[in-house]
Amino acid sequence: MAERHEVVFVDGVRTPFGRAGEKGMYWNTRADDLVVKAMIGLLERNSNVPHDRIDEVAIAATTQTGDQGLTLGRTTAILAGLPRSVPGFAIDRMCAGGMTSVTAIAGGIAFGAYDVAIAGGVEHMGHHPMGAGVDPNPRFVSEKLVSAEALNMGNTAERIHDRFPRLTKERSDRYALASQQKLAAAYEVGKIQPDLVPVAVRSESGWGLATQDEAPRPETTLEGLAGLKTPFRPHGRVTAGNASGLNDGAAVSMIASETAAQALGLSAKMRLVSFAYAGVEPEIMGIGPVPSTEKALKKAGLSISDIGLFELNEAFAVQVLSLLDHFDISDDDPRVNIWGGSIAIGHPLASSGVRLMIQLARQFEEHPEVRFGLTAMCVGLGQGGSVIWENPHYNGKKKK
Repeated sequence: MAERHEVVFVDGVRTPFGRAGEKGMYWNTRADDLVVKAMIGLLERNSNVPHDRIDEVAIAATTQTGDQGLTLGRTTAILAGLPRSVPGFAIDRMCAGGMTSVTAIAGGIAFGAYDVAIAGGVEHMGHHPMGAGVDPNPRFVSEKLVSAEALNMGNTAERIHDRFPRLTKERSDRYALASQQKLAAAYEVGKIQPDLVPVAVRSESGWGLATQDEAPRPETTLEGLAGLKTPFRPHGRVTAGNASGLNDGAAVSMIASETAAQALGLSAKMRLVSFAYAGVEPEIMGIGPVPSTEKALKKAGLSISDIGLFELNEAFAVQVLSLLDHFDISDDDPRVNIWGGSIAIGHPLASSGVRLMIQLARQFEEHPEVRFGLTAMCVGLGQGGSVIWENPHYNGKKKK
């Protein structure tokens, strides 16, 4: 019987996230090149890892066609200069694609099949709009297996508002404003920049360098948010201001067994404790992280009170608020998304799960009084994903 190996998050980097569309900074940049740029940055930052020691490359994308097709893990590994002996594969779990690439690789490491691997995700929503080229089985809707609204994420967010009247539009707007403010503050003091890999970009005016996220709106006000249109239904509650936008970007991580990391002189930024995925009604997919978090906590033998830092994907503000309410956590709890989230940063679907991990790893360094952290997100078609991590810097002391 194979013994279980401890799994560690060695490092992670990402490209700056761009706004999708012709005016976005990555309109003339290929999706696979975003992955390659991030992967090269990760390998350069961990130069003591021999390239032939990489056992696998898993890269996620929601739309796997065009510049996001052709088995991304393999093609980007070759393009990034890894030896031909390094295999790779592509993976899809919509928004949780990158998260699933990490947990799939982690399972292989825990079993002993891999020592060191790269896991990440990309989404170029400018080149591949949500739902482009999709052909849902007619029985999905005609036989009422799911409501047609389940295929529109904004409608599913409105349904969370319907189900939980206490989750008001005002609360969503306040949460969204805080996300913008927290990210602006984090940028101001240099918290975000260390893990961004600059990308050369081409526009009508020539070549430039993308060095920071394009989506943030630090000038956001509560009054401005209150006046935005509700595109998913008349007099609705979900707006462009309290939801994540359409974005382009890539994020990659290096995952290893604790033994291999030590042998290669790598310092672990996080240790994997447990992970879980769960399904919910597709029509209210945003509540998915609630059961997946409960499942992950149970597997770890922990309770929600053991979690000292939360990195929650902000597909919609109401989706985060539904989890906070469930676990009796206040909207402005200082443990939650302390540097802001996807409402401000952007949400290039399959890359976001790894972004959450990158930020949590940095926060662990600053908070040795915190032992456990959570990365969690909702997933299209009614799923949730949660990963619990342990802080290797934990010193058992309460913060003064």
